[in-house]
Amino acid sequence: MDKTQLMICSPLEAELVEKIRSVDRQRLEVFYDPDLYPPLRYACDHKGVQTFKRSGTQTARWRAGLEKAEIFLDCPIPKELPGDLAYMKRAKWVQFTSSGIGEFVKRAGLDKSDLILTTARGVHSGPLAEWSFMALLMYFKKFRFLEAEQKAHRWERYCDEEVAGRTLLTIGAGDLARGVAVVARALGMRVIAVTRSPDKPRAHADVFDEIHGVPDLHRLLPQADAIVCTVPHTDETENMLDRTAISLMRPDVAFINTGRGSTIDEVAMIEALRNGKMGFAAIDVAQIEPLPTSSPLWDMPNVMINPHSASTVTTENAKITDIFCKNIELYLRGDAARMTNIFDKQLLY
Repeated sequence: MDKTQLMICSPLEAELVEKIRSVDRQRLEVFYDPDLYPPLRYACDHKGVQTFKRSGTQTARWRAGLEKAEIFLDCPIPKELPGDLAYMKRAKWVQFTSSGIGEFVKRAGLDKSDLILTTARGVHSGPLAEWSFMALLMYFKKFRFLEAEQKAHRWERYCDEEVAGRTLLTIGAGDLARGVAVVARALGMRVIAVTRSPDKPRAHADVFDEIHGVPDLHRLLPQADAIVCTVPHTDETENMLDRTAISLMRPDVAFINTGRGSTIDEVAMIEALRNGKMGFAAIDVAQIEPLPTSSPLWDMPNVMINPHSASTVTTENAKITDIFCKNIELYLRGDAARMTNIFDKQLLY
């Protein structure tokens, strides 16, 4: 019996490659040649050193793997299409290593293909919630004030703020919002969510105090002490937080964006931060990435910037591999419909 060919398209730890191989050694052949992947910039780096170039021989081996494989862990994302995608002639399923793949899928035309696409949904909710609350607590508990006082060797008592009893609004009600809501509820916050499908059944619905539809967004914005934006880039979410929406926010609001930079009018946000119409912003994403060195956001005292890395932690690859291995078992059994995290090509998430 011919083995099902599987190719791993981004650097992966040897023990995780072996875990994938061990799913079904009789039916599965895994292509992973460490020589063909770029050196890592950091742990769980899925792209590697950007200047890496394969030799002619390496390129031939890489493309031969792409041509043979039916299953892929991660997808080569070319700067210009079709690039490596043109060699994936036998592809039937791609397991991505991230959740926000909608922009790429649409740009590459994969939304019109018969490919099964699965995401890493759920893997990043914990790390992003931790980062979001690091930022929120730094703001609410006046960390930068305390840091300045410490540098000045000054011991002067002051009155602080409390997080409990405040209202947190999540833009989105999916896994990322769930992770944020769990921490917020533990700290005694009221959590409300805005989503395109408020009546959709959710196993985690009870972590929110209220779930509302997008038409209620402008009504809810003035209630929020903190806003955490978790939604992907779609036609519906682009510029969702426009100049009008920003003007409705409380002047001391803390805004956290772990979704996509396209969701908020960045120019209007900068003006609000400068003019005291927005208290604080912590951004893991930006409209242009990398964030241009000329952006005023870099030097604003009420802004914290993360280079789209808040979701990247040392356990990421292991969690993605767990999802992938369970999905491989289902796929090989001919039960692809029950696979986890199937990407919706209509909704683009």
